[in-house]
Amino acid sequence: MKRFWLLFSQAVTVLVAAYFVVATLQPDWLRRSPRLSGAGVTLLEAAPTPAGSGAPGSFSTAARKAAPAVVSITTSKAVRHPRSNDPWFQFFFGDQGPQAQTGLGSGVIVSPDGYILTNNHVVEGADEIEVTLTDSRHAQARIIGTDPDTDLAILKIGLDKLPVIVLGNSDQLAVGDHVLAIGNPFGVGQTVTSGIVSALGRSQLGINTFENFIQTDAAINPGNSGGALVDVLGNLQGINTAIYSRSGGSMGIGFAIPVSTARQVLDGIVRDGQVRRGWIGVEPNELSPELAEPFGVKAAQGVIITGVLQAGPAAQAGLRPGDVIVEVAGHPVHNVSELLTQVAALQPGVSAELRLQRGSEELQLPITPGLRPQQRVQRR
Repeated sequence: MKRFWLLFSQAVTVLVAAYFVVATLQPDWLRRSPRLSGAGVTLLEAAPTPAGSGAPGSFSTAARKAAPAVVSITTSKAVRHPRSNDPWFQFFFGDQGPQAQTGLGSGVIVSPDGYILTNNHVVEGADEIEVTLTDSRHAQARIIGTDPDTDLAILKIGLDKLPVIVLGNSDQLAVGDHVLAIGNPFGVGQTVTSGIVSALGRSQLGINTFENFIQTDAAINPGNSGGALVDVLGNLQGINTAIYSRSGGSMGIGFAIPVSTARQVLDGIVRDGQVRRGWIGVEPNELSPELAEPFGVKAAQGVIITGVLQAGPAAQAGLRPGDVIVEVAGHPVHNVSELLTQVAALQPGVSAELRLQRGSEELQLPITPGLRPQQRVQRR
């Protein structure tokens, strides 16, 4: 018995060694098998890939995980001609009734309760909003709330057994990470494109009041607005919002709102009916030699304050014109856009620390922000 076992183990060892030699020197022998085509030509065909495993380097697993939670949004609103009430216009052209105007966009299901994240500009002014899932189900959606400052909106539908996307951590993204953009470009149907994170923290683009965009070269086209930007694990990292384009199509520069911002907007609207943002009541300006010299400022970076609202949170904390804000709650500030974003992230009524420079003196100043007033935002 011992002799047979010894022979068996030696045979297995030889076979395993032969397999590794072939796999190293001639891997094609293991992956391909010769077959005859219909014309009798010998061809080499790849061995079938196990179901669900995907080819090497494939993002199919991430796409399968995230795509069911990305929906198509169709909006409609009645639009009247601006001169439809003019008697002369009616005399020549007749009574022009309201014309239906439709729009396309995308959205992301983020909760089994039916909450959908999308862009505000997708649903702004819409009379009817129809949501179509990847399983062909349709539902009328209602707007729970909108936040024009970040161009986000929250919808809700009443269907059950909804596919829900997993929220990632956009703060851990790095330039060069692979990402997928999922949406419904030009209304052709759900489409997945791939690319990398080209830049982080993009601001001063003039798109939103608060800007902290993820820039990507994954193709984003009209109709992708409100769709998902996901990582290679299929987790949501951003909401696709805008592109830089001279032609109207993708030119490799797309922008997405980080999921960290989207989560804040979602929680605020669902819990409070609005997004509660911090406000300190100052007039900020970019730090420049022309402004620094009159105030005797020695700071090399930061945002200079040229005006302080009387009786506002900043005035009560002791902020003065000519002060340069360098940090807000431990976060460095380099420009006005960053200052607005960092102050807005503060919780109203909760004290925070400002680090500032006054002349050649550096100060730590506690401040209790107020609630940012609602403002009318000029649209694109």
